[in-house]
Amino acid sequence: MGIVQDGLATVLSRNWWKLLLRGLVAIGFGVLTFSNPGISLAALVLTFGVYALIDGILAIWTAIAGRDRIEHWVVLLLGGLSSFGIGVITFMAPGITAIALLFYIALWAILVGAIGIIAGVRLRKEITGEWALILSGLVAVAFGLFLIARPGVGALSILSILATFAILYGILLSMVAFKVKGLAGVLGRA
Repeated sequence: MGIVQDGLATVLSRNWWKLLLRGLVAIGFGVLTFSNPGISLAALVLTFGVYALIDGILAIWTAIAGRDRIEHWVVLLLGGLSSFGIGVITFMAPGITAIALLFYIALWAILVGAIGIIAGVRLRKEITGEWALILSGLVAVAFGLFLIARPGVGALSILSILATFAILYGILLSMVAFKVKGLAGVLGRA
């Protein structure tokens, strides 16, 4: 196992609960969105903003905690900063149009998805089930591309798609969290 991969695996195994928390927040966001189909655009903007801020803070925290152990910790930091930045932008401009919201969400999903794919590929030799991280990244990228391709659909009419994405993404992140939690014992014996 290389130093970079070992460092990434160590950071993820020590911070598995943050990954799980990110997954649970995504699932909660999805369930909340499904349970309130008549939600207004303003409420959707604020709900998404809260989710993006929490996701960003947890990702930034994980990256900073691992900066001395992994060479490319900046990649993890960029993902967190992008989520946090989108959350801040959302709160700074709550009167955002449906089309702008779609593009914010689309760009965020593509960036976070690409980072998930990269992390999954890096971990493929260290854990079994890395496919869940890669698949979560592919789901996020596909969702973002769909939003860019179909912007006229409007934010309110895609609530069910957004909720489905959030729940699926959250489940996959939660699965990855439990996989990397198991690495703690393996890495401790290495």
